[in-house]
Amino acid sequence: MSTPEGPRPQFDPFAKRSWTDLGPRVASAIVLLLMAAFGLYFGSYVFAALVGAVFAGCYREWERMVTLRPLTTTGGILIGILAVSALIFPALGALASLALVAVGALVAGVTGAPEARAWRAGGMLFYGIVIVLLLMIRGDATWNVPGAFDTGLWAGLILGCVIWATDTGAYFTGRQVGGEKLAPDISPGKTWSGAIGGFAFGTLVGLVLWLLVVPQSPWWIGLVLAATLSIVGQVGDLAESAIKRRFRIKDSGDIIPGHGGLMDRLDSLTFGTIFVFLVGALHSGLGSVAAGFLYW
Repeated sequence: MSTPEGPRPQFDPFAKRSWTDLGPRVASAIVLLLMAAFGLYFGSYVFAALVGAVFAGCYREWERMVTLRPLTTTGGILIGILAVSALIFPALGALASLALVAVGALVAGVTGAPEARAWRAGGMLFYGIVIVLLLMIRGDATWNVPGAFDTGLWAGLILGCVIWATDTGAYFTGRQVGGEKLAPDISPGKTWSGAIGGFAFGTLVGLVLWLLVVPQSPWWIGLVLAATLSIVGQVGDLAESAIKRRFRIKDSGDIIPGHGGLMDRLDSLTFGTIFVFLVGALHSGLGSVAAGFLYW
């Protein structure tokens, strides 16, 4: 016979919560937002260099995670390949960048410990593709598409702000409200309240930006895209948590105070980038991805 459950603790909205990591998180977020805004505004090689450096840093964390060893010379070469793949995009285009990424994936797949080769090659391909897709979203201006500067800038802004707002809403709502765990076997810290709060705030921010940036496009399309983008970002967060659980690590790194590693901060953005690219490319073609995402 099972013993009766004790009384459930009552939710107290005024209970004291631990916010000791709030200061470092806010400071780090401000620095990251300023860097992203700087890169988006100038585009071209400036944005390519920023994207290359950031996602090369992500792969560095990935390499150490999946090999469970200190970084090797080959690992350093793979990191460099990812960074260069971004830098050559403005001059040589997407195919050249993808070809270099493919070379890196091949090297990753035939070197190092056999049990880690598939993970290394997969990481190279994933981050390399995300680099190219992100540059294609912002990089329309290099192809002299009319209005491409505005579309690339604004599409990137909506992408970044929805992801940031979702993460922020989830953090504050989950920390203050708590409650039922969202996926305890994958990420014990995430709650349903955080997921709902992140979804609501991310969708709201995305809709407001949509109305300001493309008032000529139907508002309900902006609502659907912002809501879906918020959900996709949270799926990306859970996917990275599942991989970290597979390798039994909590944080991918400690480079960002209050956030952990670059992977921890950009997991939502990677999935969001893929979503924005697919919507824009399917709607208007590969030559005007940002415009395809914004104009309906």
